[in-house]
Amino acid sequence: MKALIIDKVGHPAKWTDVDMPVEKVGYSIIRLTASALNHRDVWITKGMYPGIKEGVILGSDGVGEIDGRSVIINPGLYWGDNERVQSDKFEVLGLPQNGTFAEYISISDEYIYDQPTHMGMEESAALPLAGLTAYRVLISRCDARSGDRVLVTGAGGGVSQFVIQFAVALGCEVYVTSSSDEKIDRAVSLGAKSGYNYREDEWYKNVDAKFDVIIDSAGGDGFQHLIKLCNPGARIGFYGATLGKYQNLNPQILFWRQISILGSTMGSDRDFQDMLTFVSTHKIKPILDRTYRLEEAHLAFQRMESGDQFGKIVLIH
Repeated sequence: MKALIIDKVGHPAKWTDVDMPVEKVGYSIIRLTASALNHRDVWITKGMYPGIKEGVILGSDGVGEIDGRSVIINPGLYWGDNERVQSDKFEVLGLPQNGTFAEYISISDEYIYDQPTHMGMEESAALPLAGLTAYRVLISRCDARSGDRVLVTGAGGGVSQFVIQFAVALGCEVYVTSSSDEKIDRAVSLGAKSGYNYREDEWYKNVDAKFDVIIDSAGGDGFQHLIKLCNPGARIGFYGATLGKYQNLNPQILFWRQISILGSTMGSDRDFQDMLTFVSTHKIKPILDRTYRLEEAHLAFQRMESGDQFGKIVLIH
């Protein structure tokens, strides 16, 4: 079969022939029909991810068919029994195990679920990793509720667009930050009230009311300003730190306002099932940026590296 693999660390992924997966007890072989790109895939190709192994098939998101059954894959493997934190064995599909950028995949039956019936193939492929990450950080970790004022930073990426949609579905009052006014307008079309362009100097001084929940993936120097935008008892959830370490945090504000800073990574098996139920109940569909054929994945990688996308980039098999 054909697949997209890490042929050499620090080089673009290679479209090549690989062996078909072998049948084994407790596993099913899925004929994959679509997958989706994540920043994780880009970082792996650049050698900016731990534990990279050459020859591994990339890809965490995927949907496909088993004997006519349309299925979706949970990409979070071996979470364990503790809902509060993942086990030491936790893995994300697509490294170290072979992922979804292939014609077929063998996966343990415990990670196979029915595809949501209100979504098409491309939409379903865009859901797993980003949807799971968004659900856990917003709902499981930050306990967002109807009426909360929510700020989502970096509107445009796959996780952030799900956080916006999930928060709107909960009945929250949602605001965003972004690097472009166009992306802010797109977020408003999803139900956000308004937004702030963080490329404008001291944008945070234009915020006229504080927030109960803030969801961030950037970190860096700007995180200190998010603290100042918190209501008493606010929760800040973060699932990434693309801009690096936090600087100049004021502990007095944190303890006096009883602010919680909550780290979050992917989600448990229960989170994944609850996320599927949530999107089905509220008929939420992923926002798709662009689609490419799997053998044209290099174009998808270029699109993601440009930073211009809004929503998920999908690969058709």
